Amino acid sequence: MLLAIDISNTNIKCGIYEGKLMKHRWVISTVRQRTTDEYAMLLSDLMRHVDCRFCDIKDIIISSVVPPLTPIFQELAVRYCTKEALIVSYTSDLGMNLLIDNPWELGSDRIVTSLAAHHLYGGPAIIVAFSTATTFDVISSKGDFLGGAIAPGLVISAEALSSSASRLYGVDLKPPRAALGKNTIENMQSGIIYGHVGLVQGLICRLRAEIAGLKEDGEIKIIAHGGLAQLMAPLIPEIQHVNQYLPLEGLRLAYEKLRDKDMPV
Repeated sequence: MLLAIDISNTNIKCGIYEGKLMKHRWVISTVRQRTTDEYAMLLSDLMRHVDCRFCDIKDIIISSVVPPLTPIFQELAVRYCTKEALIVSYTSDLGMNLLIDNPWELGSDRIVTSLAAHHLYGGPAIIVAFSTATTFDVISSKGDFLGGAIAPGLVISAEALSSSASRLYGVDLKPPRAALGKNTIENMQSGIIYGHVGLVQGLICRLRAEIAGLKEDGEIKIIAHGGLAQLMAPLIPEIQHVNQYLPLEGLRLAYEKLRDKDMPV
């Protein structure tokens, strides 16, 4: 079995695959202060509920945008699974070109989600991740990474608004009855939620125009994932697909491409 681990700033997604089939999946909170043993015990408990143990794991592949946690999970792989984990990075040979100025700046999460999106839906495509940040990744019809955009995420925006204005406070992240708010809570929800809708739609429009200028063939697919995708996607008709498991599926695909290579990363 393959254990795929995607470490992001908010959550850590873990998935167990048998071949191409995802058998089990979990999401745990990202806590930078946890030790190797603490993460191992947490993961062991989750696995035990589905009658799985560390000794059943054949290989481990990791993508991480939290540098302090990368060696933590590398040590977990060695100590508890007796395996050296594959770490996805911009140097990994995944058959996709990173057509940007500084490839080393690109997070491995964006690499694996782009890989999965092209495999599942084709290209050209815009992948929108609703997480700590709201990111836009653009891939070509051939699956090459063309670039993208990064905006503050919904939670960051809401926290900044409530913490910086003395008469405003935290609100639930849900759409109000209408954009025309009738009280402070609805005013804030309208600005945060529908304002973010406008941001996403505006960037999709601009990115579509620039992709068209590159003479890319085919319909431009719009794909969403991330913790807040279920909230936002129904409000944005441009979004065609929602897939919360893009990072894990991308890691599985990356593993298939790397496992037989002499230099996997």
